[in-house]
Amino acid sequence: MLYLVGLGLYDEKDISINGLEAIKSADVVYAEFYTARLFGGDLKSLESLAGVTINILRREEVEEENLPLKQAEIKDVVFLTAGDPLMATTHADILMEARKKGIPTRVIHASSILSAAPGIAGLQAYKFGKVTTIPRPEDNYFPHSPYQVIAENRKMGLHTLVLLDIQAHRDYYMTANEGLKYLLRVENERNEGIITTDTLAVVIARAGSPEPLVRAHRVGVLVEQDFGGPLHCMIIPGDLHFLEAEGLVILGGAPEHILPE
Repeated sequence: MLYLVGLGLYDEKDISINGLEAIKSADVVYAEFYTARLFGGDLKSLESLAGVTINILRREEVEEENLPLKQAEIKDVVFLTAGDPLMATTHADILMEARKKGIPTRVIHASSILSAAPGIAGLQAYKFGKVTTIPRPEDNYFPHSPYQVIAENRKMGLHTLVLLDIQAHRDYYMTANEGLKYLLRVENERNEGIITTDTLAVVIARAGSPEPLVRAHRVGVLVEQDFGGPLHCMIIPGDLHFLEAEGLVILGGAPEHILPE
């Protein structure tokens, strides 16, 4: 049996009762934190609560050695991931491979940034278009695809959730400031007027924590501000319903005069 269990957004207390019961009943418990991680707690507390040992896997142990799948053929295995367990493509692949092999599976969902970020910013989730991720620039690697996704969404009046690169093995978590500078650099190269210093944007930090930060303003203002520790993400709004505009003022502190009429 293979259980895919989400840990939620912030700390070990975000796991559901169903998820905790699965951990307690499993023969072996694995976790990965290369796609995302919890910043509000650690697994030691969860291990103590559940009375189990949690084995943290490297990317190659999951994607190349298929360790959770191999063990699930003969044991009851729990595979823990931050957020919702199926938001990362690699985890959906694990579920499909398990089904192909005839391994019984159960998915135990948890909170995800895809639903949390729109809500705490006061925006309507069904008005979002394609999600994009800004990667860490490397030598000869500076894709324009995040900018292009925003452009396509804005043509349809849709909001864009912009996730930021995580490289846990390097202890690197992209900040919103880096993400905004990335988009401004693309704008400088393309000159299409999609992301300028006057563009309205929303920065969200530490979603799921007791005191998440939500700040809405022009890009030129946000890029100079300090949003504190990780994790960060951003939203580039499309067309705003009047209730969404009010939400950005009340929840994100946006000055009313910068909002489109």
